[in-house]
Formats: sequence, structure tokens, C-alpha cells
Amino acid sequence: MKKSTLGLAVIAAIPMFSSVQVLAADEAAKSIEKIQVTGSRIKRSDMENASPVTLIGADDIKAMGATSIDSVLQKMTATGGAMTNPGVNNGSGGNARIDLRGLGSSRTLVLVNGRRMIASGTGAASTVDLNTIPVSMIKSVEVLKDGASAVYGTDAVAGVVNIILKDNFEGLDMNVNSAITGEGDATENSIDFTVGSSFDKGNIVIGMQYTDRGKASQADRDFSNCPIAEGANGLYCTGSSYNEGGHIWNGTSEKGTILDAKGEEIQVSLINDNGVTGRGGDYHRYTNEDAYNYSPASYLYTPMERLNLTGIATYELSDDTSVFAEFTYTKRWSEQQMAPQPVWFDFEYDTATMGNSLLSQSYDKRVDLDGDGYLDKDADGNYITQETNYVNGDAISYGRRMSDTGARYFEQSVDTVRAVVGAEGFVGDYSWDVSANFGRNDSVDKLSNLHNMGAIQDQILEGKFNPLDQSAWVSEDFRKNVYTEVNNGGSQLFILSASVSGELFELPAGYSAFAAGIERRQEKAWFTPDSLTAQGLANDPMVEPTAGGFDVNEAYVEFAIPLLADAPLAQNVELSAAIRAFDYSTFGSDETWKLGLTWKVNDELMLRSVVSTAFRAPTVSELYSGNSPSFDQIDYPGAQDQAEVTVGGNDSLTPEEADTLTAGVVYEPQWLDGFSMTLDYYEIDIENAITKVDSQYIVDQCLNNGANASTALCQSAGVSMDATGRVKFNNQLQNVGSEKTSGVDLNLAYSFEVAGLNWKTSLDTTYLDEYVVEVTGDPVDYAGIITSGTGGYADFKSNLTVSVAGDNWDAQYQARYIAGMDSFACIGKEDSCYAPSTPTVVYHDISGNYLVNDTVTLSAGVNNLFDKQPPYYTGNNDSNTDPYTYDVLGRRFFAGVNVKF
Repeated sequence: MKKSTLGLAVIAAIPMFSSVQVLAADEAAKSIEKIQVTGSRIKRSDMENASPVTLIGADDIKAMGATSIDSVLQKMTATGGAMTNPGVNNGSGGNARIDLRGLGSSRTLVLVNGRRMIASGTGAASTVDLNTIPVSMIKSVEVLKDGASAVYGTDAVAGVVNIILKDNFEGLDMNVNSAITGEGDATENSIDFTVGSSFDKGNIVIGMQYTDRGKASQADRDFSNCPIAEGANGLYCTGSSYNEGGHIWNGTSEKGTILDAKGEEIQVSLINDNGVTGRGGDYHRYTNEDAYNYSPASYLYTPMERLNLTGIATYELSDDTSVFAEFTYTKRWSEQQMAPQPVWFDFEYDTATMGNSLLSQSYDKRVDLDGDGYLDKDADGNYITQETNYVNGDAISYGRRMSDTGARYFEQSVDTVRAVVGAEGFVGDYSWDVSANFGRNDSVDKLSNLHNMGAIQDQILEGKFNPLDQSAWVSEDFRKNVYTEVNNGGSQLFILSASVSGELFELPAGYSAFAAGIERRQEKAWFTPDSLTAQGLANDPMVEPTAGGFDVNEAYVEFAIPLLADAPLAQNVELSAAIRAFDYSTFGSDETWKLGLTWKVNDELMLRSVVSTAFRAPTVSELYSGNSPSFDQIDYPGAQDQAEVTVGGNDSLTPEEADTLTAGVVYEPQWLDGFSMTLDYYEIDIENAITKVDSQYIVDQCLNNGANASTALCQSAGVSMDATGRVKFNNQLQNVGSEKTSGVDLNLAYSFEVAGLNWKTSLDTTYLDEYVVEVTGDPVDYAGIITSGTGGYADFKSNLTVSVAGDNWDAQYQARYIAGMDSFACIGKEDSCYAPSTPTVVYHDISGNYLVNDTVTLSAGVNNLFDKQPPYYTGNNDSNTDPYTYDVLGRRFFAGVNVKF
């Protein structure tokens, strides 16, 4: 049988974001132990794999001036959708996520050194917060762009990100980095050191990184300093109807009957005006000029402090056995800021306690003057109204922007710890390992300047507080109603695993190899809301706690079977196969499988393909999350543009199931030394998807639609609209969706020497052919579409990288291309939109390093060199653009010093 060490296959130089390529083994190559490549548990001496893998090195990360790995991964062409990053202020919680193929961060598995990372962030976290990964300790990142559930288990539907940390390091490596924008904000300072030492039987590495990231305000950029609306004369600044001074509507529940376009009777409110406001101190009819500009109080880029501590150690017990340990700890302090809280409530106008300020105010009321039972309209189709004065006893709906007490201030304090201990070695020609993996995430998140609306409404009923008196809102007594919400959450992971790998027997084409293992995983998560929030006394509907967990037992086996070798047009043909069986305490047992084929035609050409099934088990949050409010964008005549949607978990959920296919070619021509190409087609088809029904679909189907009132969807949703135009309904998670995406990845890489300099070039391009989502309604293809809340799905994304190196310096240029997209909000009504699409956007980045001596290296660069501003589009997300997709900061300068001993 073969020995456990073989000649090393020489790997071609790998530019940024390029696919792994393999050249023929050099006869003089150094003998090394077999290694494990992301996507397979089998240890082997080459890097050839049926699945496409992208490798990002530590130098690539440094060239981008990155102090966190999310800013690197999110620039990959294979990413898309809603990738949480520092530019996302509303709802980010300070987290950073990766989203391969735009299928959602929950469908991308994140590993550290080939093992599962603890779900982290705020609340009952169910995905990995990339802030927990110390950039200074990263040796490389392998991104598998293929389903891999048979190899790794749940979540590996869109792919796998395997972050490999430095080990066997000796010496001291220290970095000091700083960055600032061209506007002088969003400063970022970082210091890190890595120290390692080897001894007779082992090695220990310790790392520390501290990062302090500053803020930028939406007020400090022309594209974001006010909310933009579209009118007959073009774009104009607008704002929220929940304004300073209060906004009053007559809250009568009276409705009248009209005939819709189909001739069916529907009920509409009798009130037909914009209400009354006290902005400026005197009550008057509300106009667009009274809208509140909420942008200046909101962050454009969110601040954070982060401390990462890392320790990695190995120790040889004998020639065949060693033990190892990994430890990471992250402490994160992050902040977001939004406009003062908008509050809304109802009361009865009582002149005895509230005065007569409203008696001189009026509202417009729709009427049925001819008595035919239908509200009257004029010749132009407009409702006929009568001006009606407010009187004592009127029902009032009141909204107010609480600038009286200040902006809402979000804070998170998050602790994440992960520890792995284990042993590995050889028994004869078989390698084995056993390990225990423990992770825990604890978070405290605070929200300041909220208001105890329950107490305020009690005071109104008791005649102790007059909401129509402007001075009452700034009194010392009122300050007693202001409070800070404090929520607690966390998650915990524990895995015991054991595996064995080796060669089974010799076939005519070579040795057949295998890997097998067992795992037991336990997960739990929890979220405890603030007591006032849990009681629904904070103006929003009440938020229920989350608590629960599950355990799973899994077993897997994987084979690599050589079929042909040294045959005509078949230098090497190998079949790979894997199957994983699992048994969850929440839904039962099942299995998933993978088949792969690599066909190396000759030294220049290799074909590869993988077909597999994949799954994603429902998380603790999806199963046991308590009901809470979500404010979703909708479009309905007379309604506010955000609906109040009650969302929550469902303990009857079952796993998502997927079929995946990749097929590609690897070409490295001998006639052009240094050139390589990979071309891969991918297809992912997800069934039984865990999702909520599209909010707009529920509104269209159920609001004022008597024909659908008895359907299961409308019965469970319970849609209603109050006098202020606030639409409310329920929308819990269900296994009701399907998603299918397909496309092509192309990578071209060329390394060469010219003028005594070493050059590397690469072009990474992803073409998104389709991303079809179906949830109860008609299928929607998001390819080439940008949305208001789930990011963008450009049909073409491309990264061009050119780097050059001399004796003591190197430089790099990168261009990132994002194709223009059509706004989802304008589909079918493009003529009514001012900006129904976004233009093509290209970002240009440059960077360089200068080796002063063997100890000191200086680095500097500029991201977004030409200060490209993010585009406006109709139906945008935040800051009048999409911070998930585009750079909101503009030109950014960075510099650093590296010291090595």
C-alpha cells in the first residue's frame, strides 16, 4: 500500500478571487503529508476537486485594506442579495454576513479550519457573524461554490466558506492600519499582532486584533441627506408623516361603500384628507412641507469596536499521534442610530381636559348625498367631500415624531467564544481524528429613547396628560415615560466528532480512498426581550421570547474511486461519492448524497461535474421564535408604505431540500505558459423553502377583497387597515416556497514576466441566468433585479485584478463591475417610475506595498478611486439606494505598517 506522504502537486500562482488550478507535479517537489481540501473529507496529495473552489490568500486581504473578512468576501462575484455590512444601519444589529448566490446567509455554511463555527450576533442568532473571525490570523479562505450537505451537513446549500487560520507560525507579525474617507469620516484604526513559537514536539500561536471603526452620517452625503420622493416635476425631498409637533387624523371607524374596477362592492374609510399637524406650534392642515426629514439622524456607516483573541496549539504525543487546540474569543461593541421614535395611539377628544385647540380644525369627509348607497364622485372620478369640524368626543388617531426626547440609539455588546480540542494521527496507513467543538454567543442589545406608551395612554385617560399641548411633551414629568430597552440573547453549540480516512484497495487506475465519520451536534438559542417590550408597552406590538434547541446524530462516508488512468483522452478519471444520514430531534431522519466526476483529458484539459442533494434544517429561531413586529414595504391606495406585520417561528417546520448541479472545464494550455481558465455552470433548485408569504401578495389578495375572505391565507393573515392607513396582518414562517437559481462562473488567470517584473492578472465573472422564487403567488425571476429590502441580483458581476511585483515592492489594481438592474418596485409600471433601473457601476481600487527592509513593510491604497456614488432607484432600500449592494462611503484611503521578526 502507498505511504502516507506523496510528491506535492505544484499549485499555480493564484490571483485574487481566482479558482484553484493545478499544474503537473514537479519531480523535485517536496514530500508532504496529504491535506484536506474544502468540499471533501478525504485527505489527498493534490488539489484537484470535482467542485469549484475559490482561494483567497492573506496577501489578497491585505491588498484591499480590510480589517474584517466580510468586506473581502462580499466583493466576490458569486455573492448577492442582502449581505449585512457596516453600511446597513436599519436592522443590522452590527452583524456582518456572507450570502453566496444571493440565496440568503442561512444557506451558506461557514467553517473555521474545516469545522463548524458557532452562530453569532444578536438575539437567537442562526448564522455566523463574520466579525468573530480575526483577519490578522487568516492564512487563507477557501470558498466552495457548490452544495456540500453530504460532506458537511445542514446549511451547505449555496456553498461553504472555510476560513483557515495560521498555525505552525514562528516569530512576531504586527500590523498597524488606518483608513479614512475623502469626506473625513468613517475612520478605521486597527492594531494586531501574531506571535508563534515552536518547540521539540509542537507549536503555539497567539493572536490579538483590536479594531475601532468610526461613523458616517446620512446628512454628510448629497445622495442621502433627505428621503427622496418622486413627483410630477421630478425628485424632491420628503419625509415621514409622523412629524414633529404631532399629526392628527380623525379616527372614526365609519366606512362607506364603493364599486371597484370589477364592479364589486368594497368598504373604504369616510375620511379623505391628510389630517392636521401641530408642527411649528399652531395646528393647521398637514401638507408635504410638514413631513419630517429623518435622514440626518441616521447613520450612513455604523461604528464598532472589536477585540479578537486567538490561540492555536499542537503537541506530538508520539510519532503517530498529536493533540491540538483552537480558541477564539471576540468582544464586539457596535452602534446604530435612527431618527427619533415615531409613536402612534388613539384617544377620544375631550375638550374638558384637552382644551379647544382642535375645534377650529377640520377634515374632509366622503359623502353619499344622492342616497344611492355609494360614496359620490365628481365627473373626474374624485370623491366628493364635505369639510367637517372636529367636535368634542371625536375619535382621534395621533402620530408623533419624538424629536422632543432625541434620536433612537442602538447598542450591542456581544461575546463569542469558540474552543476546539482534539487528537489526530495515523494507525498504519489510515489517518484519524476526534474532536470536541464548543461555541457560545451572548449578546445584550439596548435601544435608547423609547417611550412607555402604555403609561402615556393611561395618563391621557386619567386626564393627567394632554397630547394636544405641545409643552406637555417636553415637561419633566413626561421624561419619566422615556426608557431604554434592554434585550438579552444567545446561542450555544456543542459537537463531538470522529473520522477516519485512508486508502481501501488498489484498482488498475490507482488506489481507492475513503473517509468516514460520525458527529453529534447540540444547538440551543434564546432571546429575552425587555419587560416593557414583552408587554407591548413600547408603542410597537409586543415581542415574545424565544427559547429552544435540538440535537442531531449524523454519520457520513465518502469515496474517491479512480476509474481510468493513462488511457487515450483519459489521463485520469475519478468518481467521488458521499452520503450522509442524519436524525434530528425536531423532525426525524433522512439522508443526502453527492456524486462527482473529474475527467482529466490530458495535461491541459480537465472536465468536472457534481450532482448532489442538499438540505437546510430549520434553526432554533425559525422553530421557536416568539411573535414580533416587522415593518414591511407595501403599495396600496390610501395605505402607509410600511405595513405592521406580525412574524414568528413555527415548530412544525421541516427541512428545506435542494438538488444541485455543477459542471465545468479547467484549461491550462502548454502553449501559453502561466495561463489558466475555469468555466463552471451551476444550478440550485430548492423545494420546501422556509419563508413567509410575500407581504405585498397578502395585501393584494386579502385587503378589502371579500371574494378571498374565507381562504386559508386571508383567514390566518387577518388583514386590517386603520384610519391612519396603517395596514396590519400576521405572517408566520412556513414551508411554502421554492427557489431556483442557475448561472455561469468564468475565471481567467495569467501570470507572466515582463521588463523584469512579475505580473499576475485575473478576471472573475459570474453570469446569473435565473433566480426564480415562488411563494403562493406567481413565480418571480430576480435575475437582473434590485429590491427594496433583499438586495440586488445583478445578472453580470465581474472583478478584474492586475498585480505587479518588483524586488522590494508590489502594486495592485482592481476594477469591480456590477451590471445595471431593474427595480422590483417598477416591474410592469416602468412608465410611472422616475428611476426604474440602476446604471452599470464600476469601482476602481489601487494598493501597494514597499519593503523597507526585512523587518518593516509599508502599505497604502485607495478604494473607490474615482469616488463613485451609489445610484438612486425607485423603490430603494435606505439612504435612497441599496447599501447591501453599493459602496455608500465613496473614496476611501488606507495605509498600514507591518513589522516582522
